Amino acid sequence: MKTVQHLHVLGICGTAMAAITSLAKAKGWRVTGSDANVYPPMSDYLQAMGVEIATFSENNLQPIPDLCLIGNAMSRGNVEVEYILNHDLPYMSGPEFVGRYILPQRHAAVVAGTHGKTSTASLLAWVLESAGKAPGFMIGGIPENFGEGARIGNINPLTPFVLEGDEYDTAFFDKRSKFIHYHAKTLILNNLEFDHADIFKDLDAIKIQFAHLLKTIPETGTIIANADDEHILDVLHMGCWTPIQTFGERNDYAQHNWSWSALAEDGSSFRIYQGDKPCFQAQWDSIGKHHVMNACAVTAAAFALGVSLADIKAGIESFAGVRRRMTKIGEAKGITIYDDFAHHPTAIQGIVDSVKSTMKLGKLWVVIEPRSNTMRTKIHQHRLPVSLQSADHVIFTPPSDRNMAKEDLLDVNQVCQDLKALSVNASVINTTKEIIQRITTQAKAKDIILILSNGGFEGIHKRLLQALEYRP
Repeated sequence: MKTVQHLHVLGICGTAMAAITSLAKAKGWRVTGSDANVYPPMSDYLQAMGVEIATFSENNLQPIPDLCLIGNAMSRGNVEVEYILNHDLPYMSGPEFVGRYILPQRHAAVVAGTHGKTSTASLLAWVLESAGKAPGFMIGGIPENFGEGARIGNINPLTPFVLEGDEYDTAFFDKRSKFIHYHAKTLILNNLEFDHADIFKDLDAIKIQFAHLLKTIPETGTIIANADDEHILDVLHMGCWTPIQTFGERNDYAQHNWSWSALAEDGSSFRIYQGDKPCFQAQWDSIGKHHVMNACAVTAAAFALGVSLADIKAGIESFAGVRRRMTKIGEAKGITIYDDFAHHPTAIQGIVDSVKSTMKLGKLWVVIEPRSNTMRTKIHQHRLPVSLQSADHVIFTPPSDRNMAKEDLLDVNQVCQDLKALSVNASVINTTKEIIQRITTQAKAKDIILILSNGGFEGIHKRLLQALEYRP
């Protein structure tokens, strides 16, 4: 079989494809790439790796690469996609490449679920790293302890490789969920809710993909399952051939293999149990009981991977978090601005409730850009007010009607009316400039501004900070 030497990546500036590029480079491949928009900081990141990048053109495929990777954002009509198909060039998706060329002879530890994949995978990678395991990883975010979202790690069958297992589809030519390609041996099932309304009809359609995932886990592997989540239990009942370790919140009526108990309302301290036995008590900088649940899952997974409880505790307590997960942007005139990626009612409520629980003075402002395909629809229309009721002020931007009928869009005006009925000051503001003006004129010292978006939000974070700094 011919050794692949030249890899060409379509959509290389996407977070996932750039991460795969770094892994391919670490394995000795020569990588080129193309994208519609090539600009810093991603272009600088790729060029620092020695990757040649250009805008889409047939010329990028001359001479013919040994293999082309087609990113999830690519579709028919793209000039390079059409050339690849017309000339029968070898191609595959990014996840398939990882499964075929990065993960063989590795122990894949995959974190799957609707919420918390990035945070949990980052924590697991750090616990393994701090315990001296030198793991590889590919994560859809930047763990602050590492400063990068992907690393090849030690290449041997005993060294874990941690992956964020996304249920989103793989490519335009492969509608299986990405996590199917990763051949997990250790699998964390954190939670399961309806999401990705652009590709899944309903929750049952997502459960089918998770059921397919379970069929790929060997009986010598381990599944770490959240027994407090009824939808995870539904999936397990659809068929499982692998030993299961359950985890959940500690209570008087359920017995889990592993359980957690928050010792502080904001989740900054907690205790982990194995069965009825207390294992350790930990304190860290992460905020939210949902993160304590993640820490319990990581404890179970790391213990199964041979890490001692003492080392797990040490790794948890030294975890520095994930960029864009409650990242402090700065403070001006006594007002603090945070950035978070939350874009689903469950995740939003978790972070809003947690932040509010830490505040003794001041008001909590929550600014939301409904940007994801699911958030832009009416699917969670009635859940959003409840998820935001701990806030004092809520500001929405109008959702884009891109590729969506207006009657299907989230009615943010109605959400604001429902919030007002819950005694929350809520409004819809059309532009980031107007949002900045509202906050700079009304926010006071001790207030916290929490900005929620899974996009760049027109750089509102730094713009707002600067406006507050120059406020009289």
